[in-house]
Amino acid sequence: MIAYVGIGANLGDARANVRDALARLDAYPGCRLHAASGCWRTAPIDSSGDDYINAVAAVDTGLDAHALLAALMDIEQAHGRERPYRNAPRTLDLDLLLVGDAVVDTPTLTVPHPRMHERAFVLAPLLEIAPDIAIPGRGRAADFLPGVAGQAIARLD
Repeated sequence: MIAYVGIGANLGDARANVRDALARLDAYPGCRLHAASGCWRTAPIDSSGDDYINAVAAVDTGLDAHALLAALMDIEQAHGRERPYRNAPRTLDLDLLLVGDAVVDTPTLTVPHPRMHERAFVLAPLLEIAPDIAIPGRGRAADFLPGVAGQAIARLD
């Protein structure tokens, strides 16, 4: 099954952290990198600090959603991720956006990611690698682009 992971960083060498996250996703047991967007620069939303470097990865995985979330948290920890307060600047942030066409709603995980359709930093890189993708329960991801048109975003490579 293909899962989509949002990647972001705004501390340290953010671009290198994003690239390393892609390599770690590809090397993680039960995962293979299927596709990756380019890097995108965005201003923080509901936060402070430097601009973020964002990307989206498509991962071919046999892991279930909760096991994949645990893998993402392992990769974040390898980058020294700290959570001192909500929306704090990050060395690396990995969000599980989609897991096939699954809908998951548990105390520890919600898939599709509940705000992905409201964020240019998710939609632009996601649509770069999956232009026809639909968000289960919401519809075509591309249909949400007009709603995020006011969010500044620039592709870097």
